[in-house]
Amino acid sequence: MVEAVLIRIPQPYRDVAIQYRELIKFALVGGTTWVIDTAVFVLLKNTFLVEKPITAKVFAVLVATIVSYILNREWSFRTRGGRERHHEAALFFLISGLGVAVYTAPLAVSRYIFDLRVPEVTLFTQEIADFISGQILGVLLGMAFRWWGFRRFVFPDENVRRQVPKVPQA
Repeated sequence: MVEAVLIRIPQPYRDVAIQYRELIKFALVGGTTWVIDTAVFVLLKNTFLVEKPITAKVFAVLVATIVSYILNREWSFRTRGGRERHHEAALFFLISGLGVAVYTAPLAVSRYIFDLRVPEVTLFTQEIADFISGQILGVLLGMAFRWWGFRRFVFPDENVRRQVPKVPQA
């Protein structure tokens, strides 16, 4: 499927897409898991965990992380490896666990250092601050950390699993 999309991209953009294929796939997985994370976070924060936004965020990130492992291993980093599966999974969840701290830090700063929470601010301001700090800043920082950690520790070796077919030049 990826090759079918790549063949339709005009040159010189195709070469750039091929060069950064792994990063593009990682970003697409990140976008997918961002939607999952956002949906779970909003659902929990507005129902079961109204008074516990940090707990809601942690649960949302954990659900998204499980999906992320599957998609990243089987698609984004499908040619990378170098570790036994159980070591790879343990390192993935360790890096992702550290990523939870990175993801939640901006939300914690917003809520508990800047006091951007009711009654100090309006509910609308609190919700905007939560979204920006938790879903934008936190996700960007966490994604950068995870990209580095996954390539460095979880999937360190290139081309050890399946080979990527070459896209014919048009």
